Amino acid sequence: MKVVIDTGNHIAALAAKLAKPDVVAAYPITPQTTVVEKIAEYVEKGEFYGDYICVESEHSAMSACIGASAAGARTFTATSSHGLLLMHEMLHWAALARLPIVMVNVNRAVGPGWNIWSDQNDSIAQRDTGWIQIFCSSNQEIFDTTIQAFKLAEHKDVQLPVMVCYDGFILSHTSMPVKVPDEKDIDEFLPKREPQWLLDVDNPVTHGNIIMPKDYPKIRKAMQEAQEKAKELIPKIAEEWKERFGTYHGGLIEKYRCEDADYILISYAALGAESKVAIDKMRKEGIKIGLARLRSFRPFPVEDIASLAKESDLIVIDRSISLGMEGPVFTEVKASLYRISDAKVYGFIAGLGGKDVTFKDIEKMCKKVVEDRYEGYEWYGIEG
Repeated sequence: MKVVIDTGNHIAALAAKLAKPDVVAAYPITPQTTVVEKIAEYVEKGEFYGDYICVESEHSAMSACIGASAAGARTFTATSSHGLLLMHEMLHWAALARLPIVMVNVNRAVGPGWNIWSDQNDSIAQRDTGWIQIFCSSNQEIFDTTIQAFKLAEHKDVQLPVMVCYDGFILSHTSMPVKVPDEKDIDEFLPKREPQWLLDVDNPVTHGNIIMPKDYPKIRKAMQEAQEKAKELIPKIAEEWKERFGTYHGGLIEKYRCEDADYILISYAALGAESKVAIDKMRKEGIKIGLARLRSFRPFPVEDIASLAKESDLIVIDRSISLGMEGPVFTEVKASLYRISDAKVYGFIAGLGGKDVTFKDIEKMCKKVVEDRYEGYEWYGIEG
């Protein structure tokens, strides 16, 4: 085990290299660019032995991954914001074809107006494509989750692509110390891919052709079952990593000081890490509040949310907005409790377009609820 101090993007590239993908498809976009640049540097130094394909767009990057994965290759790519949106058609294709592609998405606001800072609208907008989505709140979690994502995606009962998400600039360009296991130990944790189906010129099959209405629902149902299986496997894989390498970030959620809480804050990504400081401050003031940091958005941890609501009311902070409705995590938390819980759920939207959200802001939002000053669903911090 060694300690590496580097940016989130370089750590993601290092994790990808150690996962030993056969193919990396590369196209740059701020603030993701240094992920694929770092992998290109590994190629130049002879430290990466897969095929590194420079393409002309993000749509082509995902298309290249689809072709490579269908031929049996372990595949990786990275993108952000408008690049992810340009992939949208092929994201559906990758998931419906049951291809275990792993992609890092560096969360960035969507324009216009032109904005390069972080919120989660880009990846949340892809929630119905069939991709598993996991949000990270530290560089160590980026490293661990990227490698775990390959093991999850390639599991015979899952066979779905995985999107590893983290905040642009807040993590992508911030250096932190990361524990990196020996390469041979990672190889034992993540063996070579064993494709469950593949395109083979010697054994030709037809795949992804016309499908009749009576058969199409079976494909969707199988994808749903795979998501449910992933819900079981994400915590198990995280525990296996913990046993082998010592670092751990939670399963589907990370619980922090929840045991006796009257209120539990639900947040995710970098806001989840910042929330711990706010929780500690409020605890010192005698407020019984805990944190459930959401790691897995798809599959959504319905059972975990319902369990949290047995003794506590819930406060949700979204760094995204489903226009015409509300924050998407707020909606999904309420849906998780439908007909099984009387817990109250309070919602805030904060930090869109990279607007800073500090632990003091998080504390103020929570205290509005605790002190009975909550007046309904709120956009926080847009005054003036």
